[in-house]
Amino acid sequence: MDMAYRDRWRAEIAELRKILSGFDLKEERKWGKPCYTLDGRNVVIIQGFRDYCALGFFQGALLKDPKKLLVQLGQVRAARVMKFADAGEITARTSTIRAYVREAVAAEKAGKKVETEPRDIPAPEELKAKFRTDPKFKRAFEALTPGRQRGYLFHFTGAKQSATRAARIEKAALAIFEGRGFLERK
Repeated sequence: MDMAYRDRWRAEIAELRKILSGFDLKEERKWGKPCYTLDGRNVVIIQGFRDYCALGFFQGALLKDPKKLLVQLGQVRAARVMKFADAGEITARTSTIRAYVREAVAAEKAGKKVETEPRDIPAPEELKAKFRTDPKFKRAFEALTPGRQRGYLFHFTGAKQSATRAARIEKAALAIFEGRGFLERK
């Protein structure tokens, strides 16, 4: 397992895996992390971060969350995570974790999905200028999947100053030519 911070969260990961082993889910390795699937569809994933270990629910926005334990990270629409600081906290919440996982499995079996509209993020002027001066770059950007394009657009438009937007575009050019998304490493 090549999860980030694996050694730091070894006991917590073991405790979560023990809980998840009681479900009719298949443990697979995805993105270097233990991911639990149902008929090939992702349901939950164990993630290690610097300050906490998390159980991520791919369709967490569908869950009722009566105890207000689920957190939205960043701009994701569907996924939610349950954060843990230590193995004792996981042990104390075992029945709650099981209830949330049961609900997530039921939602997956029912085929429920978080309804999302595609985000329409307009291309900044600096990107349009780059497209005009470099047609190969424009073709490479347009060849990216819509999700990868949105990732770059979100990153580019997040800069307040024009010079920063232009610098971000230049820095991302190689990855775009290689067909990689903003967060994908070589």
